[in-house]
Amino acid sequence: MTLSALLFDKDGTLFDFARTWNGWSMAMLTELAAGDQARLAAMADAVRYDLSAAAFRADSVVIAGTNEEVAEALLPHLPHMTLSDLEQFLIRTAGEAELAQAVPLAPYLSALRDMGLKIGVMTNDGAHSAQRHLTRSGVYDLFDMVIGADSGFGAKPDPDPLLAFCSNVGVAPEATAMVGDSRHDLIAGRAAGMRTIGVLTGMARAEDLADLADVVLPDIGHIPAWLARA
Repeated sequence: MTLSALLFDKDGTLFDFARTWNGWSMAMLTELAAGDQARLAAMADAVRYDLSAAAFRADSVVIAGTNEEVAEALLPHLPHMTLSDLEQFLIRTAGEAELAQAVPLAPYLSALRDMGLKIGVMTNDGAHSAQRHLTRSGVYDLFDMVIGADSGFGAKPDPDPLLAFCSNVGVAPEATAMVGDSRHDLIAGRAAGMRTIGVLTGMARAEDLADLADVVLPDIGHIPAWLARA
């Protein structure tokens, strides 16, 4: 097997999902509830967030959904807001979330580039948030392309944004691996004709990803060794 490119999901892949988003989500829901405990409970239930554990449940739309999908889930409980206003609120606050890197990203990504690999990001988050997160982490310029769900190519699990990456960097899909923590990521990768690498820094368990992945690894830091063995 020869791979020339790696396309990464962002949340749950480059950044540990629980350590990044559980705390942000509690603050976000609390701010939107504005002291209304019934509203807080209803919104938490809508996005499958366990208030007592301060953590998402495995079936939450937030894990692999777009900002628009999350806003649509919350909107019935916020009649004073428009969908656009709520989506912009999510983008703005998420852009400043405290980020927990799955591995130290700058040396890791630099090493991948030194191996001659093209590297990119395709996230169902918005492009603005993705750029903000990667810039704050000091790694935005290490990627050949960063694609969000609002970049004009669609969102996972559709393969179109993955194929847009391949076209942009000049690498065939079969020489590319999609790396992600959710079934959405791996379904998109398979549909695009790519190799698929599952990682366990999101909410999914190994058995949730195994049928769609060529390999399931603890985190992205294990990819170079796997490539060497393969």
